[in-house]
Parts: sequence; C-alpha cells; structure tokens
Amino acid sequence: MSSERSGGGPQSSGYQSGLFVFTDSQFVLLRDLILERTGMLFDDAKRGLLSDKLSELVAANAMTSFLDYYYLLRYDDAADAHWGALLDRLSVPETYFWRQAEQILALSEVIAPSHAAINPGKRLRIWCAACCTGEEPLSLAIALAEAGLLGTGLIDIYATDASSAMVARARSGRYGERSFRQIPANLREKYFEPDGALWRPIKQVREAVHYDVVNLVRKEQVAPYARADVIFCRNVFIYFSDAVIKRVVQSFIEQMAPDGCLFLGAAESLTRLGVELDLAEVGGAFAYVRPGNRPYFERPPSNVPIAPAARRLQDGSWPG
Repeated sequence: MSSERSGGGPQSSGYQSGLFVFTDSQFVLLRDLILERTGMLFDDAKRGLLSDKLSELVAANAMTSFLDYYYLLRYDDAADAHWGALLDRLSVPETYFWRQAEQILALSEVIAPSHAAINPGKRLRIWCAACCTGEEPLSLAIALAEAGLLGTGLIDIYATDASSAMVARARSGRYGERSFRQIPANLREKYFEPDGALWRPIKQVREAVHYDVVNLVRKEQVAPYARADVIFCRNVFIYFSDAVIKRVVQSFIEQMAPDGCLFLGAAESLTRLGVELDLAEVGGAFAYVRPGNRPYFERPPSNVPIAPAARRLQDGSWPG
C-alpha cells in the first residue's frame, strides 16, 4: 500500500484534503477512471470537489492515499461494490416535484392520450433515466392520474439511477417540505398522506413506479429500459462530457420506439453534438425525436382535447 500522506516528501505536492494529498498524477488517474466508468467529468476546476468527496471513502477503506483507492476501483475483486459506494457519494440529490411542469403536462395531456387514441390496447412505456430520489417519476404518475390514465393498466413507468442509495430513498417514498416547493397544493393534498414529519405518496401513485439501479454508460444496463416510448433524462448530462453524452444518447436511439421522444433538462441541449435526433415541440414543451419523423403526438388527433391544466400552463396561469 502507498503512503502518500500530507506532510513532506517529493510526492506530497498537490491539493490537500484532510489527511491526504491529491497529487497531479492521482487526480488524472481517478478523474479518467471515473469518466470512463460513470460518464461524470471532473475537470481541473472541480479537483478540490472530487478530493473532498473521495477522502471519506479513502479513509473508510483504511487506505493511506488516493492511489490506493484507484487500485481498489481498478483491480479489486470487490470493485463493483466499491463503485456503488462511489456513485452514491458523487450523486447530487437535488430535485423536487413538478420540476419543469411543461414537460410533465406534455406527457399527460398530449403524448399519453394521443398514444391511447391511435394505439388502442398498446402499452405506453415511460423511463426516467436519472430519477434521483423519485420526485420526477412520481410527478409523472400524478399527472397521468389527473388525466384519468394511470389506472388503465396500459402505462408502465420505470425509474432508474446509477446510485443505489438514491434508488433506495426513492423506493422508501418519504419526502420533506423542500420536495414540495413547486407542486400545486391541491395535488399534494390529493396524492400524499402524512408519515410522521414527512409525506408519502398514496398507494396508487407509489405502486405505479418500478425502480432499478442503472449506470447510463453501461449499454447492457440501458438497453432494456431504453425500449421506451418516452424517455426523461433530465439534469444528468450537465455532469457528462460531450463524448459520453453522445454515446449514451446513441444507446437510447438504438432502442427507443420509432415514435419515441427524449426529454432533457432546461440547461441541456443536443443540438451542437451532432446526434441523430431532431428538436420538436410537443404540447408546449420541447423533446428530441428521430430525424425526419413526425411523431403522432406532435399533432394530436382531433378527438384528443387539450386538458384545462395544459391550457393554464400555456396562458401563464399554471400552477393555480
């Protein structure tokens, strides 16, 4: 085992975090390995952040340097378990109900009813690819319940995250006040019940979502879930390099339904990356679709009305 602790010697130069020194070579090794395995990019500006996040894991494994930890992740027989712990540490659990409501309503008020009208009896598969603690997929379930579509037995909602800790929290389904800062009060009262000092979704909403652990850079893990009609992959590409984003999106394209669509976060865009998807408007929101394809939901059938909630969003009175 190496012994590159702070406090002297030619190898002690670098960023110091607690007991450990993050030398230039150690940073490059771990940065590149993390990028390869997770898609997350820690550039020079985030060196201190990465050091802080890894220091506790180095100490928890009774190691004396970041180099020891690199060898653990790279070569140890139990590396998979350690990668799980690392992903839990690197995750950023910042989300809330009803985030980017226009996309949620595009699903419930345009895509889902159009799909049902044009493909009677065909299941609608929805995948939340970076679900964090579960607020996003539960928001979709609530919106679909409000549209009268959740109980049809023809909608599947899958939610995954690379962090097993985040998925465990999502499965537990208990939320504090910060998670409710955007959702209309009437929906909170209707679809949640008190659980001590927290709130829990009602059974219909809770059981509508199926959770799993999926690393988006692992193509074999992505494939079964990417066979979806609608993919929500919001606010995760901001942590990825361009090359990784293109690789992940390609794995979506290879499996996604012919008329499928991909929703990204407000700060994310694929237009400059040259991927084989076009930007399209769907019910007042923007999504990515296959080139040259005009999805059926882009112009809903005449017998599919725009629900009042969507109209309120369009005229600026949502939520209300």
